[in-house]
Amino acid sequence: MIAELERAEIDELLRAQVVGRIGCHADGVTFVVPVIYAYDGEAFYAYSLEGRKIHMMRSNPRVCFEVDEYDGRGSWRSVIAQGTYEELEGADSERALALLTERFAPRGGERRPRGEGRPVAFRIRIDEVTGRAVRR
Repeated sequence: MIAELERAEIDELLRAQVVGRIGCHADGVTFVVPVIYAYDGEAFYAYSLEGRKIHMMRSNPRVCFEVDEYDGRGSWRSVIAQGTYEELEGADSERALALLTERFAPRGGERRPRGEGRPVAFRIRIDEVTGRAVRR
């Protein structure tokens, strides 16, 4: 049977996982892309090179963010958040980078995205969040 997750269970899953999926929609196209993220209880923070997902979220800032976990024995948990994309600059951008660095950077160094395009720090501010689970 599928069970609803309580907010504390939702927060625990969002803090435990490292990969989430952003669903964005613009110009008649839907795009889902995985990202590593940091979570502070109110928003998801990410840092990316300017590209398709950034352009789509700028065009339509209403996005979906999904995180899940499967245990291999038939049990799973999933969280879906509806939210709003916000590009960050200045102190907000530095805070996002600090959260991500604290969570992901190897000891002794800071990592930034590599490749073409301008780096963009952003957050997805949560407007609504739900969670479901099947426990076997």
